[in-house]
Amino acid sequence: MLNRQPIRDLHERMTRLGIAREDLEEEFIRGSGPGGQKINKTSSTVRLRHPPTGVEVRCQEERSLSQNRIRARERLCEIIESRRTLAAQTARQEREKVRRQNRQRSKTQKKIMVAEKRKHSQIKATRKKPEAE
Repeated sequence: MLNRQPIRDLHERMTRLGIAREDLEEEFIRGSGPGGQKINKTSSTVRLRHPPTGVEVRCQEERSLSQNRIRARERLCEIIESRRTLAAQTARQEREKVRRQNRQRSKTQKKIMVAEKRKHSQIKATRKKPEAE
């Protein structure tokens, strides 16, 4: 008896990510590598493209075409999810950076900064040319 639950979960994951079946370009090609005559005769390798995101996946892990189709879709979902989480993480880091830059300094930090500026101005004052009399 076939268990259809993993396939349902995969379709649910794809709809959650906004991947429509119509958007996918699927191509079946002959595999490469060891396997002899069997691999040279059957087209069990799946190449899956998702043009809206520009992601392309190739899968020939299994001997079965249907299993390779499922694995290719899973891998496509993983890549798209990782790209989205990376983009969200980058945006969050950028917001935090701006927040830190705009944050007011504490009184102690201000005192230290002013002291450093005075010290630096005294050093620069000693570099001036002597005044002509």
